[in-house]
Amino acid sequence: MNVHTLSRVDARRIAIRAQLLHGERPKALTDMVRHLTLLQLDPTAAIAPAADLVSWSRLGGAYAPEFLVQALKERQLVEIGATIRPVEDAVLFRAEMLEMRRRPPVADWEKRFHGWLEANDACRRDIFARLEADGPLLSRDIPDTCVLPWKSTGWTNDQNVIRLLGLMADLGEVAIAGRQGRNRLWDLAERVYPDAPVPDPGEALRERDERRLRALGIARTKSTKVPIEPYDVGAAGEAAVVEGVKGEWRVDPMYLGQPFEGRAALLSPFDRLIHDRKRAVELFDFEYGVEMYKPAAKRRWGYFALPILFHDRMVGKLDATADRKAGVLRVNAVHEDEAFTKEMTVAVDAEVDALAEWLELEVERS
Repeated sequence: MNVHTLSRVDARRIAIRAQLLHGERPKALTDMVRHLTLLQLDPTAAIAPAADLVSWSRLGGAYAPEFLVQALKERQLVEIGATIRPVEDAVLFRAEMLEMRRRPPVADWEKRFHGWLEANDACRRDIFARLEADGPLLSRDIPDTCVLPWKSTGWTNDQNVIRLLGLMADLGEVAIAGRQGRNRLWDLAERVYPDAPVPDPGEALRERDERRLRALGIARTKSTKVPIEPYDVGAAGEAAVVEGVKGEWRVDPMYLGQPFEGRAALLSPFDRLIHDRKRAVELFDFEYGVEMYKPAAKRRWGYFALPILFHDRMVGKLDATADRKAGVLRVNAVHEDEAFTKEMTVAVDAEVDALAEWLELEVERS
């Protein structure tokens, strides 16, 4: 089997091209999401919600948040868990959902969930009946008839209906049918997901690995398990080694030997180019972490600092806040991981100006 040898520059350029952050911008939101496979949802809007910021980073000023709202309303895209996905990809997740229904619980957490669902089976059946008759519904419109409260150290403690809906969604019984403001509307899964044959779980997993590698360009064969979306891609693509970096990599061969034209970009903290922090260090020498949960005195880069891409390098972080009441995008600091050249400064300043224009704010620099 041929193993591709890549320099770190090669690997970075493949990753950037795969994430649609090279010179040629995508044209349409739905096509962009189909390629990226997902937009991660996060409620933090210090500048803009994560899904909107990721979309703006690719599409530029041509993107408007209402495009995403409309695509979800028209079911070109669908919300699954904490992500927005192409609606046609829902079948790949339904395979896993069906497998979860059939597989007996093994791990302690699985047994806990299974036991809690069994104890509240009457409430579960009541939810089915209410959604069938009146759906889609907000969780607050569904009476809590659970006999065993959900216990948690987190925000879901005693949030029985919300937790039950979440578990039923994991099993493919209900689904998120839309939003009313920030609140999710729930309905029967069969009314939300396309009526398409569900593939074998193993085949669905292989397809998801291949789609993920197409979106990442280069990724690990194996990695630490993480929530929302794996960082690894199994046996997808072709084997590769990256000079100066240990471990087994997989690369999508469609990106090999392709020309590269870079640009400057401001990224969401949840952007998939740098979401795998280990890969970001290995390929980009880029250290980063979301600091909104840290005390202000312990933050190095800011509450919601945006990673800065310049051509094929991650070069810094933008500490900025959108103060909509004052009508300004307040730039607190630009942290330079390497000394900016004049070209870099001009390009980054232009991106800050473009971001402010998109947000319909004025730039206020410290």
